[in-house]
Amino acid sequence: MSTFVVFDLEFTSWPRALEQGWSAPGQLREIVQIGALRLREDCTVVEEYEALVRPTVNTELSPYFTELTGISQQAVDRDGRPAAEALGEFLGFCRGQTVLSYGNDMVVLGENVGWARARGEQIKNSFLDAAFVNIRPWLNTVAPTTVHANVGRLWNVLGLPKPLAGQEHSALFDCYSFAAALSHLRDQGAALPEGCR
Repeated sequence: MSTFVVFDLEFTSWPRALEQGWSAPGQLREIVQIGALRLREDCTVVEEYEALVRPTVNTELSPYFTELTGISQQAVDRDGRPAAEALGEFLGFCRGQTVLSYGNDMVVLGENVGWARARGEQIKNSFLDAAFVNIRPWLNTVAPTTVHANVGRLWNVLGLPKPLAGQEHSALFDCYSFAAALSHLRDQGAALPEGCR
């Protein structure tokens, strides 16, 4: 049975950064947490991936980010991995797969890969080894109630049981919310996009 990957990122943020497109001086969308699930065609979980990443430019997390995600500075200082290492490992997890995001997280992933390479760091694996797809337009069309929901709330707006303990804006929790939504829509008769079936 074939598999595919869903993933979510948490990256540095500040008040109004989203609305302003991270345009203030020094505001880079540096990845702090990666979450991913490898799913079977029936949307059951085969494997999960999670990593904390140490930002390079904005080494101190903003209070806004910490409150939003629950990720503390202490956790990142203690458990955060170098960006190039975590990115390479994640891209290896995605190798040969269709990789779905609920939004343009692949753009943020690409930015972070580019910055690491610009610093002279080697990334073990490549984007070219996976097919990244933003599935949000499809999902919002199939289930219009999701249009204004972030990925961590998909389970809620679709009236599904909470997929596991945790909270939205935690990358792995958001992946489980995403997977629950895909499973529900599949069970309702929606044909998942090519590469997921």
